[in-house]
Amino acid sequence: MTDTISLVWFRRDLRLHDNEALVEACAADRVVPVYCFDPGDYGTRPFGGDDSFDFEKTGAHRARFRLESVADLRSSLRDRDSDLLVRVGRPESVIPDVAAAVDAASVTMHTWPTAEEMQVEAAVKREHRDADIDPRRFWGHTLTHLDDLPMAYDDVPDTYTTFRNAVERDATVREPLHIPEIPAFPADAPDPGSIPSIADLDETLTTPRFDDRGVLRFDGGETAALDRVESYIWEGDHLREYKETRNRMLGADYSSKFSPWLNEGCLSPRYVQSEVERYEDVRVSNDSTYWLTFELRWRDFFQFQFAKHGTEFFRRGGIRDRTDIDWRTDDAQFERWAAGETGIPFVDANMRELNATGYMSNRGRQNAASFLANNLRLDWRRGAAYFETQLVDYDPASNYGNWAYIAGVGNDSRDRYFNIVKQARQYDANADYVKHWLPELDGLPAEYAHEPWTMTADEQADYGVQLGRDYPEPMVDLEASYETLR
Repeated sequence: MTDTISLVWFRRDLRLHDNEALVEACAADRVVPVYCFDPGDYGTRPFGGDDSFDFEKTGAHRARFRLESVADLRSSLRDRDSDLLVRVGRPESVIPDVAAAVDAASVTMHTWPTAEEMQVEAAVKREHRDADIDPRRFWGHTLTHLDDLPMAYDDVPDTYTTFRNAVERDATVREPLHIPEIPAFPADAPDPGSIPSIADLDETLTTPRFDDRGVLRFDGGETAALDRVESYIWEGDHLREYKETRNRMLGADYSSKFSPWLNEGCLSPRYVQSEVERYEDVRVSNDSTYWLTFELRWRDFFQFQFAKHGTEFFRRGGIRDRTDIDWRTDDAQFERWAAGETGIPFVDANMRELNATGYMSNRGRQNAASFLANNLRLDWRRGAAYFETQLVDYDPASNYGNWAYIAGVGNDSRDRYFNIVKQARQYDANADYVKHWLPELDGLPAEYAHEPWTMTADEQADYGVQLGRDYPEPMVDLEASYETLR
């Protein structure tokens, strides 16, 4: 009797634990795990739609993280007498070709609610229509499973609090799946291939070196992900103070920093939740342990919002179809924002951290986004696309959903903007963060480090910081710009 063979297509689910597509594939006699680097994910691309613009799809930080994650997955599979077949090419060509070459009876995969992921998946499924191959999809990237929502996904509330209350009251979280016994890789399968270099994916990119000013070395892969959960929750015992520390700006452990591994699928949110619950049983259950779950649900919220609203989130008017905001295009101002040269230290420090490391705190993201979208009134989608390029933890739903929220075109009926200097004083009282990333301001007292434009000419001379020479003049009058938003 001929062995049955299943192909499991790894996408943004680069893990063995809690992976339903892998578990289901392992019911076959033989399994061929495949990962495909899609050229469409790299290089310069048009944003699409009305008022389009070009941007870099995947920057060096996330490309490096993804390559490491794929290498770690291959190593874990090889430790189990399996392998990972790696290809560079369009998935709608690669996946059917490999399935045909190994005579696969089924292809298992995870699915996402965002447009590009769904388009690629649909293209792969179309190629299997004429073949005797069963493509099987699974939902596995949220804390609450799509099928366990207390409402249909197209009835998900557009406000987070209403969504959270309903899910907390009427839904349960599934137990994470164990790593299955993985059948041997077929001896006659095609050559597994080599993992490309970062330059193979995009000749304009080079592998970034770790900047020791960064909060954490984000090593890609499931191994590093599980190590981070262990070190943050158990070894460091940081979870008990998460709510109090999560808005800090400097240091490895002020927040969990699980997001890069969650968003590339190296870490399952259900696994994180199971560790939170174990921590509550063994050590303490308090507001901080609840708050980590709260943040996982916030991540869920945007996944289900994109399932509901689809591509409306990528329109300039957002899901609210706002036409009353006069969004501007100014390349010079945008480039100053992107480079961290706005003359507003709290914004500049965060943007320089992002460019150097691929990461910035949630507090920093909100302020940098608010400055671009509200103070400058530049097209918020360009800012969101720049974050897509740079962030090591980019997720389309979380990124564009949060940007739309800040820009006033998303999941909030109110106009939202941040008083950036007030935020800087609250979350960086001594200007330690600002001075960390803007060493040219190191000699200033905290009040001037946050508002250098308030120094007189004599004070600038005394402190050795001349605006326009050592540090930029502010590109906008913050207070005047707030008046237009009130």
